[in-house]
Amino acid sequence: MAHLPQLYLASQSPRRAALLQQIGVAFEVVSVTVDETMLATETPGQCARRLATEKARAGWRALEPGRQRPVLGADTLVIAADTVMGKPADRQQAIEMLQTLSGTTHEVVTAVALATDHESVCSQRSRVTFRTLSRQECAAYWDSGEPRDKAGGYAIQGLAAMFITRLDGSYSGVMGLPLYETTELLKTFGIVVL
Repeated sequence: MAHLPQLYLASQSPRRAALLQQIGVAFEVVSVTVDETMLATETPGQCARRLATEKARAGWRALEPGRQRPVLGADTLVIAADTVMGKPADRQQAIEMLQTLSGTTHEVVTAVALATDHESVCSQRSRVTFRTLSRQECAAYWDSGEPRDKAGGYAIQGLAAMFITRLDGSYSGVMGLPLYETTELLKTFGIVVL
């Protein structure tokens, strides 16, 4: 029998993959499709937890018998001015998002779920403060290509680091996978890191 990974990652995010690699977890990616529409009755935190759990469940259901290992799902939401910011659809929307974040503090919530025949979920909240950005900076940032597939239209680990004056919380959580919380969750499923 081929060597099985410690877990499966129900995400195509290269950032989440890099963070799991950073802590030495052996994993394979499992492709899932989940409707990420926020329900009218839920808070952003509830939405992130539900979506992370649905992704992990969908990954678990997709595995072939005999290849089943825990499946990790995650979801990150950026909340500014009481609005959840998704991934920008185009240049104009990205510039508008960045202008909303400019000179303010916003919240990033990331939920992480593990699923087997049972599941568990946790979440982490961070507060990120941006310096004031000019419209030209926002446009140049879009033109760099970096914000195209990022919630809130920015990547803390990339060029947008020069916009951030303060971070209260988890750097890896803002990237998309809070490593402390993820490691604690993995332990509850018998996956030892280190």
